[in-house]
Amino acid sequence: MKTKVGVFFGGKTTEHEISVISAIQAIGYLDREKYDVIPVYITKSNEFYVGEKIGDISAYTDIPSLLKESQRVIMVNDEGKAKLIKYPQKMFSKPLYDYIDIAFPIVHGTNVEDGTLQGFLQMMGIPYVGCDVLSSAVGMDKYVMKTVLKDNGIPVLDCKCYTSNQYDDDVDALVNEIEKEIGYPVIVKPVNLGSSIGISKADDRDELYDSLETAFAYATKVLIERAVQNLKEINCSVLGDYSGAEASECEEPVSSDKILTFTEKYIGDGSAKGSKGAVKSSPSGSKGMATLKRKIPAEITDEQRDTVRKMAVDAFKVLGCSGVSRIDFMMDTATGEIWLNEINTIPGSLSFYLWEPIGVKYTELLDKMISLALKREREQENITFSFDSNVLQGVKLGGGAKGAKGSKM
Repeated sequence: MKTKVGVFFGGKTTEHEISVISAIQAIGYLDREKYDVIPVYITKSNEFYVGEKIGDISAYTDIPSLLKESQRVIMVNDEGKAKLIKYPQKMFSKPLYDYIDIAFPIVHGTNVEDGTLQGFLQMMGIPYVGCDVLSSAVGMDKYVMKTVLKDNGIPVLDCKCYTSNQYDDDVDALVNEIEKEIGYPVIVKPVNLGSSIGISKADDRDELYDSLETAFAYATKVLIERAVQNLKEINCSVLGDYSGAEASECEEPVSSDKILTFTEKYIGDGSAKGSKGAVKSSPSGSKGMATLKRKIPAEITDEQRDTVRKMAVDAFKVLGCSGVSRIDFMMDTATGEIWLNEINTIPGSLSFYLWEPIGVKYTELLDKMISLALKREREQENITFSFDSNVLQGVKLGGGAKGAKGSKM
């Protein structure tokens, strides 16, 4: 019997559209001899929709029309199965749309990738692919992530974190502190966003004011760190879990601006069609991040490649990740210093283009990710999560049978 895989994508996130691309691209590569695939689209209002066209990328040019032709569902754990129930239910129709054996979240950004969706799936008792709640949350918060990695001896740039309250109370004082503590040039970024959204470089005071305004439009906390001079960016993907992980080939993104922008990653100007390492089209026609100019393998020495790959695996394990992540590094070409920049716990296109150069096809990569999720589920079944006791017998609360506000045992 085939395993029923529910691929979840979309959600209330600034990276909603990129999630749609990544997911439908992956759906085209899942092995249909092993899996029955049910695409589940999450709207920007966090409603779940299924249907024949939900897995068709061309249908997303008109999402309101797509939803009218699709079926909204809610998920229910019933007798150990994750059932997709039609909502609202109609008279004389069967309420069950289908069920899934395992969930495959291919989501990006706040409110979905940050442990929110993973927590929902875990509460529902559904096995799911990828990082768990904690590693997803830590990986999304750039400040917390850096703190954990630094404590474990993994090189990261020193940084400062500021809140929107500090910005609103006295932006001039905040700017003065940044100039004193870090100096120019600096990178300003929302603490919990990806895809280069809200990130900018400031070379002077005027640009810093603009950068702070941009970053705080997307988040209540921002991260400030010094900009690396003579910057070379290097990315590496990792596949595995806490018990064993391996690194992919390294890539070198090529940016035409101060930092790699959202447009360069996902939209481009058409000039990257022939770029080395461009993402190939999937059977469904989606090119994912094909517009991004990249060099695969990265133009670094063998020693630097070994350093990046080892550091990537170490960070992956320290953060407790599972499945596939992409870890981004920065190198100062003048000094040779390398720092870990950030981790993407569910990277765009699942970084399949970094695995193909070392002989791992996309279909095989997806299969391994599902196998890792099922392994975690088997391990969880051996852990005790409940404890039978008689603590509730004979308990009396103040205020009568209904209890009293604020009463303590």
